[in-house]
Amino acid sequence: MSTVNCPSGHPSTSTDYCDVCGLPIGAAATPAAAQVPAPAVAAPAPAGQTCPNCSDNAALDALFCENCGYDFTTGTMPRPASSLDLSAPPPVPHAPSAAVAEWVVERWVDPDWYAVQQSDDPCPSPGLPVVIPISEKSVLVGRPSRTRGIAPEVDCGDDTGVSRRQAQLTTDGQRWWVEDLQSSNGTYVAPAAGPLPEIPIPPGQRQELNADDRVYVGAWTRLVLRRATPEEKAGQA
Repeated sequence: MSTVNCPSGHPSTSTDYCDVCGLPIGAAATPAAAQVPAPAVAAPAPAGQTCPNCSDNAALDALFCENCGYDFTTGTMPRPASSLDLSAPPPVPHAPSAAVAEWVVERWVDPDWYAVQQSDDPCPSPGLPVVIPISEKSVLVGRPSRTRGIAPEVDCGDDTGVSRRQAQLTTDGQRWWVEDLQSSNGTYVAPAAGPLPEIPIPPGQRQELNADDRVYVGAWTRLVLRRATPEEKAGQA
């Protein structure tokens, strides 16, 4: 005996009303044996997840973001490597690159200057100058004092006739000026080919230095400011 399916899907031997639920079957009913099952619809692929830290896409079951390392299970970023962590490589120190000085100050022992200063200190033996690189736009000339926290860039050594804060040298990158800082014995300026200076520059007033000018301070110190040679620049590297 053939059966048909009612609109609810029940098999029924009656063709007018369903034997199970009583719904009218109607003319559209088809034999159950002739019905072809609908093709199975594939289940949608599981959705992924978006990393809240870097917005990169990750699989739904991923524990960590492959891009930034965000932990999906704890909601935290990975701990930065510590210097105490033996598994982490030690940090590589980066030494600051020192600026190459474009200018230098030559510090000379001048016996002629010493002869007119009438100092009680013995004059050191003259010789080659001490070359001091200058990389700042304003430098102090004087003698250091640890107790007073004075560390001049142009250290005049053992010349006790030089004040702790003797003078200031300043530049705009091309020109240089010297200013006496109320020193005890004054600051003097003279051209290279001229005689020794006799009158100090006025304290607190800047005086521009010409090329090859000499600056005299203390009992025997002569300073010459000039541009650094290529060899001196290479020696600073």
